[in-house]
Amino acid sequence: MADGRPKEPDAGEAGGRWAVLRRRLMRDLRNPLFLNGYALMANTGVTAVLGMGYWLLAARLYTPEDFGRSQALITAMRLFAGLTALGLTGALARFIPVAGRRTGGLIGRGYLIATVTAVVAAVAFLLTLPFWGANYASLAGLGPGLFFLASVAIWSVFTLQDVALAGMRQAVWVPVNSLCFGLVKMGLLVAVAGALPDDGIYVSWIVPTALALIPINLFIFGVLVPRHARRAPAGTRPARLREIGRFLAGDYPGAFSILAIVYFLPVYVASRVSGEMFGYFAMAQTLGAMIELLAINMATSLTVTGSTDQAHLAANSRQALRRSYLIIAPVSAVTFLAAPLILSVFGPGFAEHGTPLLRLMALAVLPRVLIEIYLSGLRARSQARLLALVQIGLAVLVLSSSLILLPVTGISSVGYGLLFSEALVALLIFGGLRKILDQPETPQSASAREAPDAASWST
Repeated sequence: MADGRPKEPDAGEAGGRWAVLRRRLMRDLRNPLFLNGYALMANTGVTAVLGMGYWLLAARLYTPEDFGRSQALITAMRLFAGLTALGLTGALARFIPVAGRRTGGLIGRGYLIATVTAVVAAVAFLLTLPFWGANYASLAGLGPGLFFLASVAIWSVFTLQDVALAGMRQAVWVPVNSLCFGLVKMGLLVAVAGALPDDGIYVSWIVPTALALIPINLFIFGVLVPRHARRAPAGTRPARLREIGRFLAGDYPGAFSILAIVYFLPVYVASRVSGEMFGYFAMAQTLGAMIELLAINMATSLTVTGSTDQAHLAANSRQALRRSYLIIAPVSAVTFLAAPLILSVFGPGFAEHGTPLLRLMALAVLPRVLIEIYLSGLRARSQARLLALVQIGLAVLVLSSSLILLPVTGISSVGYGLLFSEALVALLIFGGLRKILDQPETPQSASAREAPDAASWST
């Protein structure tokens, strides 16, 4: 402009920008790395929206004590369901892409091992109920105990079916499953509020989960597994049992350590605070964990893609890192600023007691992105020992710092522990992450990257 003012973009320029963004999005969706990653992130978004609606209804329909006690029961159930299931997610993401005709057997054995282990551990928990405090006293007795064991078995399979879908590059079905599950769960919560004033939250959580297992797994084993086997490239060699065992020997200790952060720590907090206070803690921790899932989801997709495309690992890692921060940084910033407003929707007590924890977790997810991308690179390269070392170190730092601070800072101690520990670990692994990101490409990988519609990206 002659007067020196910047020229306003006209409609044609704006349309051109939208066209560029649309072409970029369509190109991303032809790449299984981003298709899987975006689908899993969309699933997190669906889960977050429906989850907030579910817990908002629960906070209105049930007393603060029953709300917190039900949260404690669900957390304990997920702890035991994840004892082996979460340990197997890395292995399934790593080996399903190359399992070929053995895919069905690999998934089925994963379901069986996870379920049996979880139920045995849950029996030990039920036998030691007095140690775990008043929030778990309702599990005493044959009927409640059997229902708890059944819920543990159900959730074990529910945990693994999503990674089975992602491993076959069919993660687009995960948000569909979550949407149906979330809507049914909310409807049942309202339906049983009058008939089950004490246990309606827990029942409404488990029954839809059990119902969802049937159609999803019929679809997995009846349609997706045969299709995945047929599409296996010629010469694909399924991993041998010994190879999977070596991977698990290195990966499981680390995965178990992360399980201790995600589930054991809340169970311990529940054993040390009242049901009402744990409800405030659990709501903030649930929302903070949903942001962390965004980082984990893109990293899971990177593991799947890297397992069959080692040559592109560096390029894919760089792109996954950029896309993760592009999505997660704004979410983290909005959550930090709006934490009191978000939590006040559930009631004034949630905002008063849970805001510091939610803000700390929103900040902690920023270094967590670096850690998750690094861990996925290690999984794709089957560097199980280093993988375990990083995860165990992170768990020790989070658990020790949180337990030390619990008597001092209350339920916010977990947030302080996460922020300190994840920032420190991100700093320590930064050099190793740079090596993965800067790994030179072969001429073949460079030429393949220039052809985004290549067969290696086909689904």
